[in-house]
Amino acid sequence: MLYIVATPIGNLKDITFRALEVLKSADAIICEDTRHSSLLLNNYQIKKPLIILNDFNEARTVDTIIDQLKTGQNLALISDAGTPLINDPGYKLVRKCLEENIEVDSLPGAVSPIVALTLSGLPPDKFLFLGYPPEKPGHRKEFFESLKIYQDITLILFVSPHKILKNLAEIQEIYGDIEIVLAHELTKIHQSVEKRKISDFLENLKNPKGEYILLLRNG
Repeated sequence: MLYIVATPIGNLKDITFRALEVLKSADAIICEDTRHSSLLLNNYQIKKPLIILNDFNEARTVDTIIDQLKTGQNLALISDAGTPLINDPGYKLVRKCLEENIEVDSLPGAVSPIVALTLSGLPPDKFLFLGYPPEKPGHRKEFFESLKIYQDITLILFVSPHKILKNLAEIQEIYGDIEIVLAHELTKIHQSVEKRKISDFLENLKNPKGEYILLLRNG
Protein backbone atom coordinates (compact mmCIF):
# COMPACT_ATOMS: atom_id res chain seq x y z
CA MET A 1 0.00 0.00 0.00
CA LEU A 2 1.14 3.54 -0.73
CA TYR A 3 0.55 6.22 1.90
CA ILE A 4 0.69 9.89 0.94
CA VAL A 5 1.89 11.60 4.12
CA ALA A 6 1.77 15.36 4.69
CA THR A 7 4.77 16.75 6.58
CA PRO A 8 5.37 20.13 8.28
CA ILE A 9 5.89 23.22 6.14
CA GLY A 10 8.21 24.77 8.72
CA ASN A 11 7.54 23.99 12.35
CA LEU A 12 8.44 20.34 12.93
CA LYS A 13 5.65 20.00 15.49
CA ASP A 14 3.02 20.38 12.76
CA ILE A 15 2.64 16.69 12.04
CA THR A 16 -0.19 14.38 12.99
CA PHE A 17 0.02 11.34 15.28
CA ARG A 18 -1.27 9.22 12.40
CA ALA A 19 1.46 10.49 10.06
CA LEU A 20 4.13 9.51 12.59
CA GLU A 21 2.55 6.09 13.04
CA VAL A 22 2.61 5.46 9.29
CA LEU A 23 6.20 6.67 8.90
CA LYS A 24 7.34 4.46 11.77
CA SER A 25 5.57 1.37 10.42
CA ALA A 26 6.40 1.80 6.71
CA ASP A 27 8.86 -0.55 5.05
CA ALA A 28 10.50 2.42 3.35
CA ILE A 29 9.93 6.14 2.85
CA ILE A 30 9.87 7.82 -0.55
CA CYS A 31 11.24 11.38 -0.42
CA GLU A 32 12.54 14.19 -2.63
CA ASP A 33 15.80 14.88 -0.81
CA THR A 34 17.28 12.53 1.79
CA ARG A 35 19.17 15.34 3.54
CA HIS A 36 16.05 17.44 3.97
CA SER A 37 13.79 14.57 4.97
CA SER A 38 16.34 13.27 7.45
CA LEU A 39 15.91 16.43 9.53
CA LEU A 40 12.28 15.52 10.17
CA LEU A 41 12.83 11.78 10.51
CA ASN A 42 15.76 12.16 12.90
CA ASN A 43 13.73 14.58 15.02
CA TYR A 44 11.21 11.78 15.61
CA GLN A 45 13.79 8.95 15.79
CA ILE A 46 12.48 7.33 12.59
CA LYS A 47 15.03 5.22 10.76
CA LYS A 48 13.83 3.68 7.51
CA PRO A 49 15.28 3.00 4.06
CA LEU A 50 14.84 6.11 1.90
CA ILE A 51 13.89 6.03 -1.77
CA ILE A 52 14.55 9.20 -3.76
CA LEU A 53 11.74 10.39 -6.03
CA ASN A 54 12.11 13.81 -7.61
CA ASP A 55 11.37 15.67 -10.82
CA PHE A 56 14.57 14.34 -12.41
CA ASN A 57 14.15 10.60 -11.76
CA GLU A 58 10.39 10.12 -11.37
CA ALA A 59 9.83 8.65 -14.83
CA ARG A 60 12.44 5.90 -14.37
CA THR A 61 11.88 5.28 -10.64
CA VAL A 62 8.11 4.75 -10.63
CA ASP A 63 8.25 1.20 -12.01
CA THR A 64 10.80 0.15 -9.40
CA ILE A 65 8.59 1.48 -6.62
CA ILE A 66 5.55 -0.23 -8.13
CA ASP A 67 7.42 -3.54 -8.07
CA GLN A 68 8.15 -3.06 -4.36
CA LEU A 69 4.49 -2.27 -3.65
CA LYS A 70 3.40 -5.39 -5.53
CA THR A 71 5.45 -7.53 -3.14
CA GLY A 72 3.21 -6.31 -0.31
CA GLN A 73 5.42 -3.58 1.08
CA ASN A 74 3.88 -0.50 2.68
CA LEU A 75 5.59 2.64 1.44
CA ALA A 76 5.13 6.23 2.61
CA LEU A 77 5.49 9.13 0.19
CA ILE A 78 6.58 12.49 1.64
CA SER A 79 7.75 15.77 0.10
CA ASP A 80 10.26 18.27 1.43
CA ALA A 81 7.41 20.19 3.04
CA GLY A 82 3.63 20.01 3.14
CA THR A 83 1.36 17.67 1.22
CA PRO A 84 2.99 15.58 -1.55
CA LEU A 85 1.93 16.12 -5.19
CA ILE A 86 1.02 19.80 -4.58
CA ASN A 87 3.71 21.29 -6.83
CA ASP A 88 5.87 18.32 -5.84
CA PRO A 89 6.68 14.91 -7.37
CA GLY A 90 4.43 11.91 -6.88
CA TYR A 91 1.56 12.33 -9.32
CA LYS A 92 2.93 9.78 -11.80
CA LEU A 93 3.47 7.29 -9.00
CA VAL A 94 -0.07 7.66 -7.66
CA ARG A 95 -1.52 7.41 -11.17
CA LYS A 96 0.45 4.21 -11.81
CA CYS A 97 -0.68 2.75 -8.48
CA LEU A 98 -4.31 3.34 -9.41
CA GLU A 99 -3.77 1.79 -12.83
CA GLU A 100 -2.23 -1.28 -11.18
CA ASN A 101 -4.98 -1.51 -8.54
CA ILE A 102 -2.51 -0.81 -5.73
CA GLU A 103 -4.24 0.72 -2.75
CA VAL A 104 -3.42 4.38 -2.02
CA ASP A 105 -4.33 6.41 1.05
CA SER A 106 -3.70 10.10 1.74
CA LEU A 107 -3.15 11.43 5.24
CA PRO A 108 -4.30 15.06 5.64
CA GLY A 109 -1.95 17.71 6.97
CA ALA A 110 -0.20 20.98 6.23
CA VAL A 111 -0.74 22.72 2.87
CA SER A 112 1.03 26.07 2.67
CA PRO A 113 -1.37 27.75 0.17
CA ILE A 114 -4.27 27.09 2.55
CA VAL A 115 -2.33 28.38 5.55
CA ALA A 116 -1.54 31.55 3.59
CA LEU A 117 -5.16 31.94 2.49
CA THR A 118 -6.49 31.72 6.04
CA LEU A 119 -4.01 34.38 7.21
CA SER A 120 -4.35 36.72 4.24
CA GLY A 121 -7.56 38.51 5.14
CA LEU A 122 -8.74 37.93 1.58
CA PRO A 123 -12.12 36.23 0.97
CA PRO A 124 -11.62 32.45 1.18
CA ASP A 125 -15.01 31.45 -0.26
CA LYS A 126 -13.62 31.02 -3.79
CA PHE A 127 -9.92 30.53 -4.48
CA LEU A 128 -7.66 29.13 -7.19
CA PHE A 129 -4.17 27.73 -6.61
CA LEU A 130 -1.92 28.27 -9.63
CA GLY A 131 1.48 26.96 -8.57
CA TYR A 132 4.52 28.77 -10.00
CA PRO A 133 4.21 31.26 -12.89
CA PRO A 134 5.88 30.21 -16.16
CA GLU A 135 9.66 30.60 -16.42
CA LYS A 136 9.86 32.40 -19.77
CA PRO A 137 9.02 36.14 -19.63
CA GLY A 138 6.70 36.03 -22.65
CA HIS A 139 4.74 33.05 -21.34
CA ARG A 140 4.64 34.60 -17.88
CA LYS A 141 3.14 37.83 -19.18
CA GLU A 142 0.47 35.87 -21.06
CA PHE A 143 -0.18 33.89 -17.89
CA PHE A 144 -0.70 37.00 -15.76
CA GLU A 145 -2.91 38.53 -18.46
CA SER A 146 -5.04 35.38 -18.55
CA LEU A 147 -5.84 35.69 -14.85
CA LYS A 148 -8.03 38.73 -15.50
CA ILE A 149 -10.95 36.42 -16.26
CA TYR A 150 -11.05 35.28 -12.61
CA GLN A 151 -13.25 37.91 -11.00
CA ASP A 152 -14.06 37.73 -7.29
CA ILE A 153 -11.73 34.76 -6.82
CA THR A 154 -8.66 34.80 -4.59
CA LEU A 155 -5.63 33.70 -6.62
CA ILE A 156 -2.72 31.93 -4.91
CA LEU A 157 0.73 31.53 -6.46
CA PHE A 158 4.14 30.26 -5.40
CA VAL A 159 6.98 32.68 -6.19
CA SER A 160 10.69 31.92 -5.88
CA PRO A 161 12.86 34.57 -4.15
CA HIS A 162 15.08 35.35 -7.13
CA LYS A 163 12.05 36.12 -9.31
CA ILE A 164 9.66 37.78 -6.92
CA LEU A 165 10.59 41.40 -7.68
CA LYS A 166 10.40 40.77 -11.42
CA ASN A 167 7.03 39.01 -11.02
CA LEU A 168 5.65 41.85 -8.90
CA ALA A 169 6.74 44.43 -11.48
CA GLU A 170 5.03 42.43 -14.23
CA ILE A 171 1.80 42.11 -12.23
CA GLN A 172 1.87 45.86 -11.50
CA GLU A 173 2.27 46.58 -15.20
CA ILE A 174 -0.82 44.53 -16.02
CA TYR A 175 -3.09 45.20 -13.02
CA GLY A 176 -1.84 48.55 -11.76
CA ASP A 177 -0.61 49.27 -8.26
CA ILE A 178 -3.08 46.94 -6.55
CA GLU A 179 -2.90 45.56 -3.03
CA ILE A 180 -1.57 42.03 -2.76
CA VAL A 181 -0.59 39.71 0.07
CA LEU A 182 2.83 38.11 0.46
CA ALA A 183 3.24 35.22 2.89
CA HIS A 184 6.73 34.14 3.87
CA GLU A 185 8.36 31.66 6.28
CA LEU A 186 4.98 30.25 7.30
CA THR A 187 4.89 28.50 10.71
CA LYS A 188 8.51 29.50 11.36
CA ILE A 189 9.85 32.02 13.89
CA HIS A 190 10.03 34.84 11.33
CA GLN A 191 6.64 34.16 9.71
CA SER A 192 5.19 37.18 7.93
CA VAL A 193 1.93 37.77 6.09
CA GLU A 194 1.68 41.31 4.76
CA LYS A 195 -0.91 43.12 2.65
CA ARG A 196 0.46 46.13 0.78
CA LYS A 197 0.42 47.83 -2.59
CA ILE A 198 2.83 46.33 -5.09
CA SER A 199 4.87 49.54 -5.18
CA ASP A 200 5.43 49.27 -1.43
CA PHE A 201 6.80 45.76 -1.75
CA LEU A 202 8.99 46.75 -4.71
CA GLU A 203 10.44 49.61 -2.69
CA ASN A 204 10.97 47.80 0.60
CA LEU A 205 11.54 44.12 -0.21
CA LYS A 206 15.32 43.82 -0.05
CA ASN A 207 17.35 40.67 -0.62
CA PRO A 208 14.38 38.25 -0.63
CA LYS A 209 15.14 34.72 0.53
CA GLY A 210 13.01 31.59 0.82
CA GLU A 211 9.83 30.78 -1.05
CA TYR A 212 6.94 33.28 -1.10
CA ILE A 213 3.22 32.77 -1.51
CA LEU A 214 1.49 35.59 -3.37
CA LEU A 215 -2.26 36.15 -3.07
CA LEU A 216 -4.37 38.63 -5.02
CA ARG A 217 -8.00 39.13 -5.92
CA ASN A 218 -9.69 40.68 -8.93
CA GLY A 219 -12.84 42.58 -8.13
